[in-house]
Formats: sequence, structure tokens, C-alpha cells
Amino acid sequence: MTEQDVIEKLQDYKRIVGRIRVLERHHVGMGYTVKAITQDDQLQELHRQLRGLPSYMYLTAREQELETTANAYLSRYPAGIRSQYREVAGLHSEDAEDGQRLQELTGKIRKVLEARIGAIPEDAIEALLARMCELQELEAERAYIDTALDVLEEMHPGYGRLLRLRYVEDKLPDEVAEELKVVRRTFERRRPKALEEYGRLTGMS
Repeated sequence: MTEQDVIEKLQDYKRIVGRIRVLERHHVGMGYTVKAITQDDQLQELHRQLRGLPSYMYLTAREQELETTANAYLSRYPAGIRSQYREVAGLHSEDAEDGQRLQELTGKIRKVLEARIGAIPEDAIEALLARMCELQELEAERAYIDTALDVLEEMHPGYGRLLRLRYVEDKLPDEVAEELKVVRRTFERRRPKALEEYGRLTGMS
């Protein structure tokens, strides 16, 4: 990737943060926001916490069987509604019976969510899951950029802060130089090196 690609990725940070704020505050019913739901988004955890009852008290025998199948198939994926729903909905098992169970599981996910936040229109479930997925993905992307900049700062003192001030906080070159306590010429010399190191660290170059 080019230097401009790295710059654009860093500049995208503000959009990511803004979109996260919008999604977090989106109300989904019963006083819940998307943020509140995603903080409690693991399917197994939803089962345990649902009205404080163990799953066998509110799931039928068939649903318990589905839960067992889901745990077996989804153990290799990251926890969370995003991974679980996507993998369940898109997974095609060679075992016909398991494939049927996995399809039925998409309905169970809806049931558990509705038990947490109240009745949701059928056509609203997909929108809610999409927002949850997007929020999780954006939070992961934001954390990735933050971590990369922190690690870069540890490896090359001043580089991570330079990039954060210039491209994440969108400060002018002279303002960045002043905060870093260097002259403008030093800033200009370090800037391309910082971008190059960030690109290498994140695998962009």
C-alpha cells in the first residue's frame, strides 16, 4: 500500500468513533440500547442470564439439543452474536441433521434476544443483529488502530504520537510540531518514517 493508503486508514478513525457513538445510543426497546445488548452478546451468556434461570428451565428439550450443537460448531469462532449468527446462518454442514439444527438455531437466537429486550417485529430482528455486528466490528477496528499506535510509540518514541496528533486528531503540522516540541523541519522528516513504520507494523506495507 502507498503512504496515502496508510494516511486514509488513520483518518478513518474519526468516522469509526462517530459511527460507534451513533450505534451505541440506538434504542432497541425496553430501555435497552445497542451498546447494552452487545455488552451481553454471547449466546451462552444470554442463556444463563435470561431471567436468572438455567437454560433447561426455559428451553425445550429440542432447543437444548440445538444449543449443544451450536457450542460444538461455534467453538472455533470468536464469541459473540456477530460471529455466532453469521456462522450459523451461513454454515452448510455435511450432516443433514446438524444442518437442520443450525438453521433452527437462527430462530433460537431471535427468541433469546426477544426475551432480553421484549417483543421485536420479525423484520426488525435482522436490522438489530446488523447493528450489533457493525458495532462490534467498528469497536474492534478502533481498538486495532489504538493498539498499533501505542505499540509504534513504544518501538519508536514520538512516532505513534505524531501520527495520532496529525491524522487521528487532525491537527496542523505546526501544531503537531509544537506539541512534540520539535521544529517543523524535524516533523517533516519524521512523518514519512512514522507512516512507513506504522504500515510495516500493521502489515499494510
